[in-house]
Amino acid sequence: MKLLKNILGSVKPHFMEGGKLEKMYPAYDAFETFLFVPDHTTHAGSHIRDAIDLKRTMITVVLALMPALFFGMWNVGQLHFTAIGEEFTLMSAFTFGALKMLPLIIVSYAVGLGIEFAFAISRGHSVNEGYLVTGMLIPMVMPIDVPLWMLAVSVVFAVIIGKEVFGGTGMNILNPALTARAFLFFAYPSFMSGDKVWVNSEGVDGFSMATPLADLAANIPLDMSLIGSFFTGTIPGSVGETSFIAIMIGAAILLISGIASWRTMISVFAGGYVMGLLFNLWGANEFMMIPSYVHLLLGGFAFGAVFMATDPVTAAQTNTAKYIVGFLIGVLAILIRVFNPAYPEGMMLAILFMNVFSPLVDHYVVGANIKRRLKRVKA
Repeated sequence: MKLLKNILGSVKPHFMEGGKLEKMYPAYDAFETFLFVPDHTTHAGSHIRDAIDLKRTMITVVLALMPALFFGMWNVGQLHFTAIGEEFTLMSAFTFGALKMLPLIIVSYAVGLGIEFAFAISRGHSVNEGYLVTGMLIPMVMPIDVPLWMLAVSVVFAVIIGKEVFGGTGMNILNPALTARAFLFFAYPSFMSGDKVWVNSEGVDGFSMATPLADLAANIPLDMSLIGSFFTGTIPGSVGETSFIAIMIGAAILLISGIASWRTMISVFAGGYVMGLLFNLWGANEFMMIPSYVHLLLGGFAFGAVFMATDPVTAAQTNTAKYIVGFLIGVLAILIRVFNPAYPEGMMLAILFMNVFSPLVDHYVVGANIKRRLKRVKA
């Protein structure tokens, strides 16, 4: 590491003011601060001494994603070998899934960071570390066989339209990873829905395997004997969203480290559970009749509650608003799932919808606090 630091130090003058590569300084700074602890200090505004900065925060989230990612890689492999009727081992299934997942991750980071660097250089500011998480989330919420060029287009849309037009990291109103998924869902629906996109079935013509939500949308009763599979995640779905257990390990990391808000996380699950209970009383279709807790295990509900709804930029900022917005996300996710079978994965739309309204909820919460304190002063 000392050698690498010396190399970076020797070329740094070329990127400083007056150097030949002055305009490329944001790119150099991004590599230097990623590899080593930055020596930057604040020059204006408030000064806070803390060991946690944006880079450490994002790396912690990436680490929290690893259990779901590694399980997803194995699940991709085991579903593939099950589809083609071949025996497999733990390592062979994981290796197959990792080799299928690696190109998606590379494309996501290469395209996304390329755009981030271009905007940073053109605007003359530092490259933000926010895409460390977004670049991992995007391939984890996609089908394993999504064409790489489609993934690249969705990343371009998410980074430019979903974030940079608002001013970059910290200014966006929509979660970039969900923006990418939503773009692909509506632009190329045949590659994001149906029963042939969730399992890699190379070598088997006509093979299909629907997700539990797709079966329910087709009015096929849920097989409750598979409840164990819903917990472990050995079912078709997006790479990172199938294993409830792996997601909960990630949730524990985020909560213990203080990165994610427990208020938002718990409220999302509470909203989904309450809405599921209400529909159990009605029972007009297959979605309504499944136990309310099962809703929390299916699709991307748990993954969205832990990693998407708690996004510190697009989520609510005040404590009271976190309860309100989180609860409404859970309610809306189940509402969309039940009443619109065309979009059984209601979590994506619910989070994006509440991303837009989170600032409004914060505004009313702050306004209510101001009025309450003014009354105390008058009293």
